[in-house]
Amino acid sequence: MGFKKPIAYQKAFDLAMPIFEISKSFPKEGIYSLTDQIRRSSCSLNANLAEAYRKRVYPKHYNSKLTDADGENSETNSWLGFALACDHVSKEQHIHLLNKGIEVGKLVNFMINNPGKFGVKTD
Repeated sequence: MGFKKPIAYQKAFDLAMPIFEISKSFPKEGIYSLTDQIRRSSCSLNANLAEAYRKRVYPKHYNSKLTDADGENSETNSWLGFALACDHVSKEQHIHLLNKGIEVGKLVNFMINNPGKFGVKTD
C-alpha cells in the first residue's frame, strides 16, 4: 500500500485542492499572509500524512508526523475562519470546508489511536 492509499490522505487532498482554488480569488495584498498560510497548512497536512506513512516502521516518528498533520489541519480550519471573517469565502463554503476538515481530523485521530491497522509495529 502506498502513502496515497489511506482514506485520511485522500480526504486531506480533497480538502487542500478546493482551498487552493478558492484562495486564487483572495485579494493580492493578502498573498503573503492569509493566502500563503492557508495554502501551506492545507498542503502540509497531506505532506505530514505521507511522511507518517513512510515512518511507520518507527512508531514514535509515525505518531509525531500524525500529530503534526493534526496540527496543520487545525491551523487550516483557523485560517478558514479568518477567510470567512474577511469575506473571502461564503458561509456555505466555510461550513463545507470546515466539515471536510473535521472529517480529516477524525481520520487522523483514528490513525493515531490504531497504529497497528496501518502497519506500525505496536509490540
